[in-house]
Amino acid sequence: MKRIGIFLFLAATAACFLASPRFTGASSVEEVSSIFGIRIPAGYRDWRLISVAHEAGNNNDLRAILGNDAAIKAYREEKLPFPDGTIIVRLAWSYVPSEENNKVFGRDQSFVAGPPINVQLMVKDSRKYAATGGWGFAQFKDGKPADEALLRTCFPCHIPAKARDYVFTHYAP
Repeated sequence: MKRIGIFLFLAATAACFLASPRFTGASSVEEVSSIFGIRIPAGYRDWRLISVAHEAGNNNDLRAILGNDAAIKAYREEKLPFPDGTIIVRLAWSYVPSEENNKVFGRDQSFVAGPPINVQLMVKDSRKYAATGGWGFAQFKDGKPADEALLRTCFPCHIPAKARDYVFTHYAP
């Protein structure tokens, strides 16, 4: 019986060591947006697609907008305002011609995602972020949060979308 206890203790210790950030290569320090305290959510790349966009002009990028379960449910039910707990993630990439696709088409017409530009988040918490319409904002480039000055421009930019709970993106079924 004593051997079983020692074995279980050693197995648990080994499991903890193998799952530790140092062993797996994961960072033990998570980056947090400066004024809203938002982290990039684990597993967000597996969330469902809300819409896609091509932004011309200064940004000139391709975008995928993803949502957690609360966001998707609100979109599908056309329920505004979005409930607390909603998280909307916007991924942006520069876009580049696809030489491989263009060879098939016989002309330049295909573009694909190129290098990533950034990740932006909107997190709904009507009490915590009451001063900004109930939304917290974050932007990360190469995993590093944007500075406070940039984040202070987020809410003013979203004011024109007040009738849609400050969210620009429409659901693409």
